[in-house]
Amino acid sequence: MPYIKKIDRPALDLWLAQCPPLTSKGILEYCVFKLLKFYMKSREFRYSDLHDATYACIHAGDEFKRRYLDKREDDAIKENGDIE
Repeated sequence: MPYIKKIDRPALDLWLAQCPPLTSKGILEYCVFKLLKFYMKSREFRYSDLHDATYACIHAGDEFKRRYLDKREDDAIKENGDIE
C-alpha cells in the first residue's frame, strides 16, 4: 500500500476526524463510493483513472486485512490450534 508523506497527513486526519461515526457497513460503503466519485471529479473518465480509483480501494482493503483480519486469524490459531 502506498503511504503518503507525513506532512500531508495532518490535514487529511483533521478532515476525517470531523466525520460522524460510521455505524454500519452500508454507511462505510456509501462514504467510500462518494469519496471515489469526488476523486474522479479531478480526473478524466478514462480506463486508467477508473482503474486507479478501483484499485486504491482494493489495495486499502488488502492492507486492512493484512493488519487486522489476518492477525485475528493468527490469534484464533494460537488459541484453538491449527488445522492438521
